Amino acid sequence: METTIPEEKDVINVYGARVHNLKNIDVEIPRDSLVVITGLSGSGKSSLAFDTIFAEGQRRYIETFSAYARNFLGGMERPDVDKITGLSPVISIEQKTTNRNPRSTVGTTTEIYDFLRLLYARAGEAYSYLTGEKMVKYTEDQILELILERYIGKKVYLLAPVVRNRKGHYKELFEQINKKGYLTVRVDGAIREIIPGMRLDRYKMHSVEILIDKLVVSNKFADNLKTSLRTAMKQGDGLIMIQDVDTGEVRHFSRQLMCPSTGLSYSDPAPHSFSFNSPHGACPRCKGLGVVNKIDMEKIVPKPQLSIYAGGIAPLGKYKNSLFFWQIEAICEKYGVTIKTPIKDVPEEAIDEIMFGTEERLQIKNESLGSSNYVVAFEGVAKYIEMQQDSDSSASAQKWAEQFIKTDVCPDCNGQRLSKEALHYKINDKNIADLAEMDIQHLFEWIQDMDVHISERQKLIAGEIKKEIVSRLSFLLDVGLNYLSLNRPSVSLSGGESQRIRLATQIGSQLVNVLYILDEPSIGLHQRDNTRLIDSLKKLRDTGNSVIVVEHDKDIMLEADYIVDMGPYAGRRGGKVVFAGTPDDMLKTNTMTANYLNGKLEIEIPKNRRKGNGKKITLKGATGHNLKGVDVSFPLNTFICVTGVSGSGKSSLVNGTLLPILSQHLYRSLADPLPYKTLEGIDLVDKVISVDQSPIGRTPRSNPATYTGVFSDIRNLFVNLPESKIRGYKAGRFSFNVKGGRCEVCGGNGYKTIAMNFLPDVYVQCEECHGKRYNRETLEVRFKGKSIADVLDMTINMAVEFFENVPNILHKIKVLQEVGLGYLKLGQPSTTLSGGESQRVKLATELARTDTGNTIYILDEPTTGLHFEDIRVLLGVLNKLVDRGNTIIVIEHNQDIIKSADYIIDMGPDGGIGGGTVVGYGKPEDIVKKGNSFTSEYLRKEISK
Repeated sequence: METTIPEEKDVINVYGARVHNLKNIDVEIPRDSLVVITGLSGSGKSSLAFDTIFAEGQRRYIETFSAYARNFLGGMERPDVDKITGLSPVISIEQKTTNRNPRSTVGTTTEIYDFLRLLYARAGEAYSYLTGEKMVKYTEDQILELILERYIGKKVYLLAPVVRNRKGHYKELFEQINKKGYLTVRVDGAIREIIPGMRLDRYKMHSVEILIDKLVVSNKFADNLKTSLRTAMKQGDGLIMIQDVDTGEVRHFSRQLMCPSTGLSYSDPAPHSFSFNSPHGACPRCKGLGVVNKIDMEKIVPKPQLSIYAGGIAPLGKYKNSLFFWQIEAICEKYGVTIKTPIKDVPEEAIDEIMFGTEERLQIKNESLGSSNYVVAFEGVAKYIEMQQDSDSSASAQKWAEQFIKTDVCPDCNGQRLSKEALHYKINDKNIADLAEMDIQHLFEWIQDMDVHISERQKLIAGEIKKEIVSRLSFLLDVGLNYLSLNRPSVSLSGGESQRIRLATQIGSQLVNVLYILDEPSIGLHQRDNTRLIDSLKKLRDTGNSVIVVEHDKDIMLEADYIVDMGPYAGRRGGKVVFAGTPDDMLKTNTMTANYLNGKLEIEIPKNRRKGNGKKITLKGATGHNLKGVDVSFPLNTFICVTGVSGSGKSSLVNGTLLPILSQHLYRSLADPLPYKTLEGIDLVDKVISVDQSPIGRTPRSNPATYTGVFSDIRNLFVNLPESKIRGYKAGRFSFNVKGGRCEVCGGNGYKTIAMNFLPDVYVQCEECHGKRYNRETLEVRFKGKSIADVLDMTINMAVEFFENVPNILHKIKVLQEVGLGYLKLGQPSTTLSGGESQRVKLATELARTDTGNTIYILDEPTTGLHFEDIRVLLGVLNKLVDRGNTIIVIEHNQDIIKSADYIIDMGPDGGIGGGTVVGYGKPEDIVKKGNSFTSEYLRKEISK
């Protein structure tokens, strides 16, 4: 096939690519262009873009390091390709790189928060957290002038504070002060002479100041005053106090920031003073996480009508003859009740002591102790549970303790993560945490208007910092992330959101001559924001970079400069380039992708919409995240699609509220739902299944056969063969994960890793088992002439024919075939599956289980990584489930899924603060008729085709 390459442009040439299922392909890709690689799921798009082009670019970069440095980095395997020419430095922006660290936020990822910290450290104004007054800061000369001005002619004491409101006896401190030559101190407001062995009450709070000098203030002795002042500053660590002897009034002066009324002082601010990841800035109680673990009384005492004896305190269970229960008996006796009294009738003070312990020493009367007068303190049930949570405890003890704990907003910082001092630095009445809570659109506007509200000095300091913040925020707005806030945890971002954040960071870096490879950046993005994303990709190209996008989105394909279409089918039947050229040329061809683009093929709108079975579950008063008291009904036995622009509250409603409520009710799940009032009709559902986008396994030992559970059935089939029974083989004999039947030379991997020190590791087929994973004896057991290794090497399509007379195996693999995964091998390592394939393996696993007819399936963007044809197959599977009486709830932006739904719940009208309400519900036609949302606008075009 001839390929048209734009003239006078360099090209990237790939020769003989054979990674995964690629069939020794040659392909030319123009540089400095926006190139889309498309094709069916599993046709080899990611194998070409990431596993060939990116892997080779990364390997070449690492090859430039010295052999010594490469030794630490670990080598990169050379992709199976003959030659790649014209390759620039490569940056890949994938979906899988989200950070799981709870301390990582949008602000830290984009570095905007780092600039805000710098802004507050240099231009922020400090206020006292005790009085709210503005803090002041003086030089020594200014302090001297103020004293001469205010206290002229008065008798004063010059004091240096050394202890401020702390417990202790301070015997050693008084000895040190005495050794320095000072004879007098002021303790708790009273002047005292230091005497040998002097000490204070160690259990009370004390303030101690050294009396540096007694003098009458006059201009004549200004030099003496200056010397004493310097000494006091040194002893008081930059802080001094002046006491007027006649009135007893005390004033504080400091070289540091200080509250004029109370003498509270802050150390000089630095950027780390505003970091919740640094001990200097983090809230000391929650260590900068914003949440703390608290004992959940409802889980500890689930049935207050029970007595403690009958097991009313869940972690303790029923009465046992142990010290813990004897101590509780002693507390009950103190309050005039017994452990057989129902908990609801036990006084609150007694419950408080049982839960949180008591300082009082308890007298235990019990014959088993041999003494009727055993005295002991009691730490409480809560302390016992917290001890089980320690990192030293076993994993099972920690898991046991978790069920009685709930996370709550930190009471000290109110979830703002920072120390009191950091939260009292303000610019235009806002502290740094207030800015981190704003959505990016509002923050951008606030930063733009900041100059009007700040002083000339602040303007001068903030000028350059402001420029950096504004440019980074505008890039985030360009990729459609205006609804996020800087304190949004990275863990809670969807694959598409985290990818677009990295894209914005890359646009901001202004690099040129780089090859960017992106993996479906349109995931989780509403059609409305697609144009902004396309503009961002073009901006990256126009700066002088090459952009390769693996994508299924129609808009992005048609806006590209060049398209590479992989196919013709998936798996073994794919791996070829079926078209390479401009979008206009592609529309004239006959590939499957082209037929969907030019309208020859399409996903048809269903003729009839299901009405459901007349029953529904109704969620009322949902207020989690940005939801504004949402009341919404989900009609059962229908295919429901929850739509809305990015950030409108779809995930908060379904994954954050509905799913945890159902999981708690049906499976006693520990995940707490977001706030809501009631859920009506919960008893109409007896099973809930969530299928998300996470990978099905992180090791090559995991595969579709092990994940779906069909491998256990296959092993049992082999165990029951006459040959196995004669030899006495059990199921473990046919596992490649345990000793016995596996090849011990390669440990059941099928290959051996040869470490080459400073060269990349080389993987060679195991010479003992030749990649079959099992030893010779195990492979001698055959079913219909095939060994267990031959079965794992079969594609699912082949396995369906092979096992057609084995119902329990056929049922599970037939479902994998129905979701369009017939081309996968049963033993294909999970690590080689694409995102779309992983999700469909999960879906197939759930479909293979017997449904109850009252099951709710919740899917979060199931079209991730799916081609138009794959979506058609997926819709067939989902509709089959609904026809069996079940309910499907899908969160989706894909128009083909939305137009095929029976019922739509449209969230909006916008993202972030502007979202969180239901703007429409009903059949797709009803949403179009209403016409009050962005979804209806794009749906109209689809339905009117």
